Amino acid sequence: MPQKTIELLQSARTATVEDKYRRGNVIYLGETGSIVITGDIHGHRRNFERVVSFADLGNNPKKHVILQEIIHGGPADDKGLCQSYELLFDVLQYKLQYPDQIHILMSNHDTSFICDSEVMKDGREMNLAMRQALDKEFRGRSEDVKLAISEYLLSQPLAVKCDNGLWLSHSLPAERNWDKFDTAIFERKIELDDLARTGSVYLLTWGRKQSQKLLDDAAEKLGAKTFVLGHQSQPDGWSIAGENMIIIASDHNHGCLISCKLDKSYTAEELQDKIVALSSIQ
Repeated sequence: MPQKTIELLQSARTATVEDKYRRGNVIYLGETGSIVITGDIHGHRRNFERVVSFADLGNNPKKHVILQEIIHGGPADDKGLCQSYELLFDVLQYKLQYPDQIHILMSNHDTSFICDSEVMKDGREMNLAMRQALDKEFRGRSEDVKLAISEYLLSQPLAVKCDNGLWLSHSLPAERNWDKFDTAIFERKIELDDLARTGSVYLLTWGRKQSQKLLDDAAEKLGAKTFVLGHQSQPDGWSIAGENMIIIASDHNHGCLISCKLDKSYTAEELQDKIVALSSIQ
Protein backbone atom coordinates (compact mmCIF):
# COMPACT_ATOMS: atom_id res chain seq x y z
CA MET A 1 0.00 0.00 0.00
CA PRO A 2 2.63 2.68 0.88
CA GLN A 3 4.78 1.77 -2.12
CA LYS A 4 1.83 1.93 -4.53
CA THR A 5 0.92 5.33 -3.11
CA ILE A 6 4.48 6.59 -3.53
CA GLU A 7 4.53 5.31 -7.12
CA LEU A 8 1.21 7.06 -7.80
CA LEU A 9 2.62 10.35 -6.53
CA GLN A 10 5.81 9.93 -8.55
CA SER A 11 3.84 9.13 -11.72
CA ALA A 12 1.62 12.16 -11.17
CA ARG A 13 4.68 14.34 -10.70
CA THR A 14 6.11 13.10 -14.01
CA ALA A 15 2.80 13.66 -15.81
CA THR A 16 2.56 17.16 -14.35
CA VAL A 17 6.07 18.15 -15.39
CA GLU A 18 5.61 16.64 -18.86
CA ASP A 19 2.15 18.14 -19.52
CA LYS A 20 2.31 19.03 -23.21
CA TYR A 21 0.69 22.42 -22.62
CA ARG A 22 3.22 23.45 -19.97
CA ARG A 23 6.03 25.93 -20.46
CA GLY A 24 7.91 26.81 -17.33
CA ASN A 25 5.33 27.01 -14.57
CA VAL A 26 2.37 28.02 -16.75
CA ILE A 27 -0.13 25.96 -18.74
CA TYR A 28 -0.80 27.67 -22.09
CA LEU A 29 -4.11 26.83 -23.75
CA GLY A 30 -4.97 27.91 -27.28
CA GLU A 31 -8.29 28.54 -28.98
CA THR A 32 -9.36 24.92 -29.39
CA GLY A 33 -11.90 23.23 -27.16
CA SER A 34 -13.34 24.29 -23.83
CA ILE A 35 -12.37 24.64 -20.18
CA VAL A 36 -13.93 23.75 -16.84
CA ILE A 37 -12.58 25.92 -14.01
CA THR A 38 -13.02 25.01 -10.36
CA GLY A 39 -12.16 26.84 -7.16
CA ASP A 40 -10.77 25.39 -3.95
CA ILE A 41 -11.86 21.78 -3.32
CA HIS A 42 -10.56 21.27 0.25
CA GLY A 43 -11.39 17.58 0.50
CA HIS A 44 -14.99 17.91 -0.77
CA ARG A 45 -15.33 14.53 -2.49
CA ARG A 46 -18.91 14.94 -3.69
CA ASN A 47 -18.11 18.18 -5.47
CA PHE A 48 -15.07 16.61 -7.10
CA GLU A 49 -17.27 13.75 -8.31
CA ARG A 50 -19.67 16.32 -9.75
CA VAL A 51 -16.81 18.01 -11.62
CA VAL A 52 -15.76 14.66 -13.10
CA SER A 53 -19.34 13.91 -14.16
CA PHE A 54 -19.85 17.36 -15.67
CA ALA A 55 -16.56 17.33 -17.59
CA ASP A 56 -17.13 13.84 -19.03
CA LEU A 57 -13.60 13.86 -20.46
CA GLY A 58 -13.92 10.42 -22.00
CA ASN A 59 -16.37 11.91 -24.48
CA ASN A 60 -14.72 15.35 -24.70
CA PRO A 61 -11.07 15.01 -25.71
CA LYS A 62 -10.71 18.76 -26.32
CA LYS A 63 -11.94 19.80 -22.89
CA HIS A 64 -9.62 20.87 -20.06
CA VAL A 65 -10.32 20.78 -16.32
CA ILE A 66 -8.56 23.13 -13.90
CA LEU A 67 -8.41 22.01 -10.26
CA GLN A 68 -6.82 23.59 -7.20
CA GLU A 69 -6.35 23.26 -3.44
CA ILE A 70 -7.40 19.64 -3.02
CA ILE A 71 -6.05 19.11 0.50
CA HIS A 72 -7.05 20.30 4.00
CA GLY A 73 -10.74 19.94 4.74
CA GLY A 74 -13.46 17.40 4.17
CA PRO A 75 -13.66 14.17 6.18
CA ALA A 76 -11.81 13.61 9.44
CA ASP A 77 -11.34 10.44 11.45
CA ASP A 78 -12.62 9.82 14.97
CA LYS A 79 -9.69 11.82 16.39
CA GLY A 80 -10.30 14.80 14.08
CA LEU A 81 -7.35 14.03 11.81
CA CYS A 82 -7.60 15.35 8.24
CA GLN A 83 -8.07 12.63 5.61
CA SER A 84 -8.11 14.89 2.56
CA TYR A 85 -5.01 13.10 1.23
CA GLU A 86 -7.37 10.30 0.17
CA LEU A 87 -9.10 12.67 -2.26
CA LEU A 88 -5.71 13.97 -3.42
CA PHE A 89 -4.73 10.45 -4.44
CA ASP A 90 -8.01 10.02 -6.36
CA VAL A 91 -7.50 13.36 -8.11
CA LEU A 92 -4.04 12.22 -9.18
CA GLN A 93 -5.52 9.03 -10.63
CA TYR A 94 -7.79 11.33 -12.65
CA LYS A 95 -4.74 13.31 -13.79
CA LEU A 96 -3.01 10.13 -14.92
CA GLN A 97 -6.11 9.02 -16.81
CA TYR A 98 -6.23 12.34 -18.72
CA PRO A 99 -2.69 13.73 -18.33
CA ASP A 100 -3.00 16.57 -20.84
CA GLN A 101 -6.55 17.57 -19.95
CA ILE A 102 -6.28 17.83 -16.15
CA HIS A 103 -4.23 20.74 -14.80
CA ILE A 104 -3.87 21.17 -11.02
CA LEU A 105 -2.64 24.55 -9.76
CA MET A 106 -0.38 25.13 -6.79
CA SER A 107 -2.14 26.71 -3.80
CA ASN A 108 -1.22 28.17 -0.45
CA HIS A 109 -2.23 24.99 1.40
CA ASP A 110 0.10 23.05 -0.89
CA THR A 111 2.97 25.37 0.03
CA SER A 112 2.19 24.97 3.72
CA PHE A 113 2.43 21.19 3.40
CA ILE A 114 5.70 21.38 1.48
CA CYS A 115 7.19 23.73 4.09
CA ASP A 116 5.54 21.94 7.03
CA SER A 117 4.19 25.26 8.29
CA GLU A 118 0.97 26.00 10.15
CA VAL A 119 -2.19 26.77 8.19
CA MET A 120 -5.59 27.31 9.79
CA LYS A 121 -8.98 26.38 8.35
CA ASP A 122 -12.25 26.48 10.27
CA GLY A 123 -10.36 26.87 13.53
CA ARG A 124 -8.10 23.84 13.00
CA GLU A 125 -4.41 23.64 12.18
CA MET A 126 -4.74 21.52 9.06
CA ASN A 127 -1.15 20.68 8.26
CA LEU A 128 -0.54 18.85 11.53
CA ALA A 129 -3.95 17.16 11.32
CA MET A 130 -3.15 15.76 7.87
CA ARG A 131 0.40 14.73 8.75
CA GLN A 132 -0.80 12.83 11.81
CA ALA A 133 -3.44 11.10 9.68
CA LEU A 134 -0.70 10.04 7.26
CA ASP A 135 1.35 8.69 10.18
CA LYS A 136 -1.65 6.66 11.29
CA GLU A 137 -2.34 5.35 7.77
CA PHE A 138 1.17 4.59 6.57
CA ARG A 139 3.00 4.00 9.86
CA GLY A 140 6.69 3.23 9.21
CA ARG A 141 6.53 4.56 5.62
CA SER A 142 4.69 7.77 6.43
CA GLU A 143 7.77 9.98 6.03
CA ASP A 144 8.37 8.50 2.57
CA VAL A 145 4.75 9.19 1.62
CA LYS A 146 4.94 12.76 2.96
CA LEU A 147 8.09 13.37 0.94
CA ALA A 148 6.42 12.02 -2.21
CA ILE A 149 3.40 14.27 -1.59
CA SER A 150 5.68 17.29 -1.16
CA GLU A 151 7.60 16.49 -4.34
CA TYR A 152 4.38 16.14 -6.28
CA LEU A 153 2.92 19.39 -4.88
CA LEU A 154 6.12 21.26 -5.70
CA SER A 155 5.86 20.11 -9.34
CA GLN A 156 2.48 21.79 -9.91
CA PRO A 157 2.11 24.74 -12.30
CA LEU A 158 1.32 28.19 -10.93
CA ALA A 159 -1.13 29.41 -13.54
CA VAL A 160 -3.08 28.75 -16.71
CA LYS A 161 -2.99 31.35 -19.47
CA CYS A 162 -5.45 31.11 -22.35
CA ASP A 163 -5.29 32.75 -25.75
CA ASN A 164 -8.76 34.19 -25.13
CA GLY A 165 -7.38 36.37 -22.32
CA LEU A 166 -8.29 34.23 -19.30
CA TRP A 167 -5.70 33.94 -16.56
CA LEU A 168 -6.25 31.31 -13.87
CA SER A 169 -4.20 31.06 -10.69
CA HIS A 170 -4.91 30.31 -7.06
CA SER A 171 -4.58 33.99 -6.25
CA LEU A 172 -2.51 37.10 -6.99
CA PRO A 173 -0.18 39.04 -4.69
CA ALA A 174 -1.72 41.51 -2.26
CA GLU A 175 -1.43 45.23 -2.99
CA ARG A 176 1.38 45.79 -0.52
CA ASN A 177 3.46 42.98 -2.07
CA TRP A 178 2.92 43.61 -5.78
CA ASP A 179 6.17 45.51 -6.24
CA LYS A 180 8.07 42.64 -4.52
CA PHE A 181 6.62 39.96 -6.79
CA ASP A 182 8.97 38.57 -9.44
CA THR A 183 7.07 37.44 -12.53
CA ALA A 184 10.12 35.42 -13.57
CA ILE A 185 8.74 32.77 -11.19
CA PHE A 186 6.42 31.73 -14.01
CA GLU A 187 9.41 30.76 -16.14
CA ARG A 188 12.21 29.51 -13.88
CA LYS A 189 12.58 26.51 -11.59
CA ILE A 190 10.78 26.89 -8.27
CA GLU A 191 13.03 26.70 -5.23
CA LEU A 192 11.98 26.18 -1.61
CA ASP A 193 12.91 29.81 -0.83
CA ASP A 194 10.17 30.88 -3.26
CA LEU A 195 7.63 29.30 -0.89
CA ALA A 196 8.90 31.21 2.16
CA ARG A 197 6.94 34.23 3.39
CA THR A 198 8.82 36.73 1.20
CA GLY A 199 9.10 34.43 -1.85
CA SER A 200 7.16 34.94 -5.06
CA VAL A 201 5.23 31.65 -4.88
CA TYR A 202 4.13 32.58 -1.36
CA LEU A 203 3.09 36.06 -2.47
CA LEU A 204 1.17 34.63 -5.44
CA THR A 205 -0.74 31.94 -3.54
CA TRP A 206 -1.48 33.78 -0.28
CA GLY A 207 -2.50 37.22 -1.59
CA ARG A 208 -5.96 38.65 -0.89
CA LYS A 209 -8.05 41.76 -1.55
CA GLN A 210 -6.48 42.91 -4.80
CA SER A 211 -7.31 46.48 -5.79
CA GLN A 212 -8.46 47.44 -9.28
CA LYS A 213 -5.16 49.24 -9.83
CA LEU A 214 -3.28 46.04 -9.05
CA LEU A 215 -5.57 44.04 -11.35
CA ASP A 216 -5.01 46.50 -14.17
CA ASP A 217 -1.25 46.41 -13.62
CA ALA A 218 -1.27 42.61 -13.43
CA ALA A 219 -3.33 42.34 -16.62
CA GLU A 220 -0.79 44.46 -18.49
CA LYS A 221 2.24 42.70 -17.03
CA LEU A 222 0.88 39.17 -17.48
CA GLY A 223 -0.82 39.73 -20.83
CA ALA A 224 -4.23 38.82 -19.42
CA LYS A 225 -7.73 40.20 -19.80
CA THR A 226 -9.82 38.48 -17.12
CA PHE A 227 -8.68 36.76 -13.92
CA VAL A 228 -10.37 33.72 -12.38
CA LEU A 229 -9.03 32.98 -8.91
CA GLY A 230 -9.75 30.83 -5.86
CA HIS A 231 -8.33 31.21 -2.35
CA GLN A 232 -10.66 33.87 -0.97
CA SER A 233 -13.74 32.53 0.83
CA GLN A 234 -16.96 32.74 -1.19
CA PRO A 235 -20.07 31.85 0.89
CA ASP A 236 -22.26 32.12 -2.22
CA GLY A 237 -19.80 30.19 -4.39
CA TRP A 238 -18.53 33.15 -6.40
CA SER A 239 -18.23 36.91 -6.63
CA ILE A 240 -17.03 39.56 -9.04
CA ALA A 241 -14.22 41.18 -7.07
CA GLY A 242 -13.05 43.70 -9.66
CA GLU A 243 -13.83 44.89 -13.16
CA ASN A 244 -11.73 42.05 -14.56
CA MET A 245 -11.71 39.44 -11.78
CA ILE A 246 -14.08 36.72 -10.62
CA ILE A 247 -13.40 34.47 -7.62
CA ILE A 248 -14.98 31.02 -7.28
CA ALA A 249 -15.12 28.32 -4.61
CA SER A 250 -15.92 24.62 -4.97
CA ASP A 251 -15.58 23.40 -1.39
CA HIS A 252 -19.12 23.65 0.00
CA ASN A 253 -22.78 23.16 -0.87
CA HIS A 254 -22.98 26.52 -2.67
CA GLY A 255 -19.80 25.80 -4.62
CA CYS A 256 -19.62 26.24 -8.36
CA LEU A 257 -17.54 25.85 -11.48
CA ILE A 258 -17.16 27.91 -14.65
CA SER A 259 -17.52 26.24 -18.04
CA CYS A 260 -16.62 28.20 -21.16
CA LYS A 261 -15.13 27.98 -24.65
CA LEU A 262 -11.52 28.72 -25.44
CA ASP A 263 -12.22 30.43 -28.76
CA LYS A 264 -14.22 33.28 -27.18
CA SER A 265 -13.10 36.18 -25.01
CA TYR A 266 -14.96 36.85 -21.73
CA THR A 267 -15.30 39.72 -19.31
CA ALA A 268 -15.88 38.98 -15.64
CA GLU A 269 -19.54 39.88 -16.08
CA GLU A 270 -19.89 37.56 -19.06
CA LEU A 271 -18.42 34.72 -17.02
CA GLN A 272 -21.39 35.02 -14.66
CA ASP A 273 -23.48 33.33 -17.33
CA LYS A 274 -20.98 30.46 -17.45
CA ILE A 275 -21.25 29.60 -13.75
CA VAL A 276 -22.67 26.17 -12.93
CA ALA A 277 -23.79 25.34 -9.39
CA LEU A 278 -22.18 22.07 -8.36
CA SER A 279 -25.34 21.09 -6.50
CA SER A 280 -27.16 21.01 -9.86
CA ILE A 281 -24.91 18.25 -11.20
CA GLN A 282 -25.95 14.65 -10.62
